[in-house]
Amino acid sequence: MAKVLMKGNEALAEAAIQAGCRHYFGYPITPQNEVTAYMAKRMPEVGGVFLQAESEVSAINMVYGAGGAGARVLITSSSPGISLMQEGISYIAGAEVPCVIANIMRGGPGLGGIQPSQSDYFQATKGGGHGDYKLIVLAPSTIQEMADLVQQAFDIADKYRNPVMILGDGMLGQMMEPVDFDSIKKGENHIEEKTWATTGMGTRKKKNIINSLELDPQMLEKHNIELFKKYEKASKEEVRYEMTNCEDAEIILVAYGTIARVAKNVIELAKREGIKVGLIRPISLWPFPVEPFEKTVDHVEGYLSIEMSMGQMVEDVRLAVNGRKPVYFYGRAGGMVPEPYAILEEIRKLSGGAI
Repeated sequence: MAKVLMKGNEALAEAAIQAGCRHYFGYPITPQNEVTAYMAKRMPEVGGVFLQAESEVSAINMVYGAGGAGARVLITSSSPGISLMQEGISYIAGAEVPCVIANIMRGGPGLGGIQPSQSDYFQATKGGGHGDYKLIVLAPSTIQEMADLVQQAFDIADKYRNPVMILGDGMLGQMMEPVDFDSIKKGENHIEEKTWATTGMGTRKKKNIINSLELDPQMLEKHNIELFKKYEKASKEEVRYEMTNCEDAEIILVAYGTIARVAKNVIELAKREGIKVGLIRPISLWPFPVEPFEKTVDHVEGYLSIEMSMGQMVEDVRLAVNGRKPVYFYGRAGGMVPEPYAILEEIRKLSGGAI
């Protein structure tokens, strides 16, 4: 199949369809509306279900129902819409229902603005809703990855019976790049049977029950322990990251998503000035990749976390570095995107003796 020029939101939607998703529920909000529009057109063409709910609260509970019946289901929204879904997401995680959730982030807090942001990192990686649970969170930085990581997200969700979040931003949702869909497994034939799903008794002797309510505290604690055994397994098997020019770097930038693209440009700018700069790009935000910091902490002078926020991922960077080297932060908020030369100026300060 030839490459297709697509917006990130459209690539995400088409990748979900090609990965076997036949159920989409959502509610319009900028800057992810292209997903909703694309699914409204494409789902009837593939025999799928598109439903625009009356609210994000309704939509996430529709996901709970469809996912509990064994369907591959996608829901997308943007920042405040994801906030409205948090109760349902906690229910889904507690009931061990697989699904894929995409947050195309906008500026906040509150209604904020429609420009790109990365200020939902805490919400995605630290819970968001109530109770002890984890989302597996994947962060694309190209439109090709918007497609590829959707395929992976559905497979991971099914593997662990857990929600997986694609955490993008408004810029990734709106920009256009060529996308190759050949790597995506086509249709529903490759999806393993979900013997736990609520699809009727059939030949089973015992009912399948999907529920997150457990009134016996001992049983609820046991359930929590079992969930965290699953998360421990995921934290070993689902770590994803990219390293660029880190072998002899003096300063290593840490960035994900759109800002990782900016950081790669900064590496070249710094090279012209004789400053050795590398990049660690977390692709899985949870589980957060510690390994690249272990590989670099002995020879690097320090790390600079770059974000479209007031500083959120930097806390995980500091945990990974564990006090062994300095960790600095540079960010812009409210939909402002850090510019290459502004980041370069921060690097100059560090390289000039601030470390």
